[in-house]
Amino acid sequence: MCCFVFILAFLGPRLAFLYAWIFTSRVTEAFAGGFWLPLLGVLLLPWTALGYVLAWSPAGGVTGVGWAVVVLGLLFDLSSYGSRAAQGRYNSSN
Repeated sequence: MCCFVFILAFLGPRLAFLYAWIFTSRVTEAFAGGFWLPLLGVLLLPWTALGYVLAWSPAGGVTGVGWAVVVLGLLFDLSSYGSRAAQGRYNSSN
């Protein structure tokens, strides 16, 4: 199941996150049963939220290399926001 979510991530992090949320219990368990935090995650920081869900383990949460996955997701999110801003500046100057 985790491999399928990983493959869906290439189509889009929001699609993979929603699939994991609807068809598995990983999102509910990773975010301690809350509704608003995963919803904000999928809307604002989809790569970070997906990385957290994939790195989360029932035995100990997110540890070690898992945090590197979460930080990598955050970098993907920040770079996507930054590229949109740069594109907007480029288009307005032409």
